[in-house]
Amino acid sequence: MGHVPEAHSHRKMPDAIRAVLSDDHSHERGLAALQDLMDQIVRDEGAAGLRELTVALALGLASALEQIAVEQGVAAADLAEVWFTD
Repeated sequence: MGHVPEAHSHRKMPDAIRAVLSDDHSHERGLAALQDLMDQIVRDEGAAGLRELTVALALGLASALEQIAVEQGVAAADLAEVWFTD
């Protein structure tokens, strides 16, 4: 995979993922925690921090899709199209 940014915001990637996955009973609380994290990154690092986190999350998602695609014997691009098509 490509280069993953190593900025402070990149280290927040697991926090962002945990915020969304943390509470199966309250989707709203998970989203609120994620929004708080994004607000913190904006305060601390500005738009560059958000950009770096976005790139890191996209690269992480692509890597996960590639692993799942290999296990399922399909192309990662095909899997992504199925998962992310409305």
